[in-house]
Amino acid sequence: MIYDYTKNVLEKVSFDVQLFMKELKKAVRNLLPYELEHLKNWLLYFTSEKPELRQCIHIVDTY
Repeated sequence: MIYDYTKNVLEKVSFDVQLFMKELKKAVRNLLPYELEHLKNWLLYFTSEKPELRQCIHIVDTY
């Protein structure tokens, strides 16, 4: 449930890299480990068309 909400929020704030990073950091603190793996896979797919957001993937890797 939280995972789907997180994806929805990240999609809505994807117009702003700083806001996207802020929401991604919040998500990493709240998601379970297996949800983080799903989120990372989703981020790889989602950022494939948004290269400016690609730099944010490291946030998930650090946790």
